[in-house]
Amino acid sequence: MNIVKFNPRLWFFLGFTGCCALLAMGAFMQFVEELEPCPLCISQRLAILSTGIIFLFAGIHNRAHKVYAVIGAISALIGASISTRHVWLQHLPPDQVPECSPGLEYVFQHFPLADTIKLMLTGTGECAQIEGIFLGLTIPAWTLIAFLMLAVFSLATIWLKAHCEQTDV
Repeated sequence: MNIVKFNPRLWFFLGFTGCCALLAMGAFMQFVEELEPCPLCISQRLAILSTGIIFLFAGIHNRAHKVYAVIGAISALIGASISTRHVWLQHLPPDQVPECSPGLEYVFQHFPLADTIKLMLTGTGECAQIEGIFLGLTIPAWTLIAFLMLAVFSLATIWLKAHCEQTDV
């Protein structure tokens, strides 16, 4: 007998709340701690935002849990790939770090969209700078862990839903 029944809607709303917390932490670091985000940081925030929106829609829609779980995991894994690139750039020897770019505002105003997107996804010299370390890991490394956890969290709904349906029989 299950005392607590698994609820995919609640699970997705919890994932959405986690994404909101990650975005709030990014805003705190930018506006309170005055850490200026690099292009890869902004790309990671957009991936967190998209994952959170997918989780929100999944919680509201209350149908097609498997589809939302897979799409949410894909979104989180895209974010994880951006974070992996960021961590890789931070571990390059100084002579192999790409050149710094002009500010993002300048890039958005003067560069073609394709070049701007490429810059946002590949990173620049600013992305190699390490602004802070917590428990031995950089901010992009913690973001990578968060993305992997979000992907597992999303896919876990499939397993939990199937497991709860089997035990209810």
